[in-house]
Amino acid sequence: MANTETSSSVRIPVGISSCLLGEPVRFNGSHKRSRFCTDTLSRYFEFTSVCPEMGIGMPVPRPPIRLVSQNANDPEVRALGTDNPDLDVTIPLRDYAHQQAARLDQLCGYIFMQKSPSCGLFGVKRYLANGHPEGATGGVFATELQRLLPLVPMEEAGRLNDDTLRENFMVRVFTLHDWRQFRSQPLTANGLINFHSRYKYLVMAHSVAQYKTIGRLLADLRSRALEDIADDYILALMTALAKPASRKSHTNTLQHLQGYLRHHLDSGDREELTELIGQYRQGIVPLIVPLTLLKHHLAHSQDVSVYARNQVYLNPHPYELGLRNAI
Repeated sequence: MANTETSSSVRIPVGISSCLLGEPVRFNGSHKRSRFCTDTLSRYFEFTSVCPEMGIGMPVPRPPIRLVSQNANDPEVRALGTDNPDLDVTIPLRDYAHQQAARLDQLCGYIFMQKSPSCGLFGVKRYLANGHPEGATGGVFATELQRLLPLVPMEEAGRLNDDTLRENFMVRVFTLHDWRQFRSQPLTANGLINFHSRYKYLVMAHSVAQYKTIGRLLADLRSRALEDIADDYILALMTALAKPASRKSHTNTLQHLQGYLRHHLDSGDREELTELIGQYRQGIVPLIVPLTLLKHHLAHSQDVSVYARNQVYLNPHPYELGLRNAI
């Protein structure tokens, strides 16, 4: 069974920049409410709101900060006051990330506000000491938190407008949630193998290289302590899923799963499914089209492999989100 079952009473813990929930915590007293987060994702996620700048004691409104390096070749980035460069909140922001990492170590995802010198993950404008903009980097708090919580999927709200990035983020959040639930029970070798057996085709769709690496990792569960193997496994799994699946790799995965039906479909049904997979490969139809027919045949064909039916690839996140309608 796939890992998409949530309810209003059991939602997935996800961190989020406070301003994205509509909280007026930005330097000028405004917010950046994301309706996708508040109106859609809140049905599945239990959001933990964090504003690092307020967390370190900065008021609202407050002097704006920006990221500064002494020169273009300086790897050190400081969070300094835009108008008053003597204001340096770099260390407080990093320390706050350590506090939050300890408090939020069971998060299954994190959504940051883009372009923020504290919360931006990618492409935050970096300035030189002379005030000239030079390149881009990550925000101080977000970069440190990402280092401290390497398993946790992290994304910017603005990038969630991209269909592929949005679907990829959600795949990773639901996967880590599934893993956290699995690890809440005593770990056994059979349990670990059974967990991975459901994820094989999802991994294949994202990274064939990691698919092979994970296979080697699980080939001999007596070689090391099982806890250590499990830790390496989930890191490899999340690393694999961090690479968005391509149209080519989805096609390959669909064709592999279609192989389980070769003795269960008549020639007309086989040709129809093959044609739809081909149309998806060409970009004519979205993934949901061949996938829906594939799931239909897997569910209604007698004696088809339970292994194939139970692949998380078929349902990695709630169908109602419509995430595969546009990729």
